[in-house]
Amino acid sequence: MDQSFGKSCRLLKTEDFSSVFALKKQRSRHFVQVFYSADNGLGRARLGLVVSKKTARRANRRNYMKRLLRDCFRRHRHGLPPQDFIVRVRTAFTREQAAQVQDELLRLLAG
Repeated sequence: MDQSFGKSCRLLKTEDFSSVFALKKQRSRHFVQVFYSADNGLGRARLGLVVSKKTARRANRRNYMKRLLRDCFRRHRHGLPPQDFIVRVRTAFTREQAAQVQDELLRLLAG
């Protein structure tokens, strides 16, 4: 099974993000909020990430959060429906909370 996270698994264009946000389908928990689309017609799940400066001021903290979420998605994407997902971090988290955040993310992605 391919564990890579190439461009085909990412939401890259503004139009892709806008189309998911326009549907207004979302689920949320304490740390993360997930916006999702209907079937994207590509046969695979795709991911977009949003971590604002308001959530974490320092770039290294934002990058850590994105890296953790991206890796969790990469490892579990084969079990996900073929939809576009945008994950928005609501509350900054640390290494000690990483397992809890990954658990939240998987529950939200699975529906």
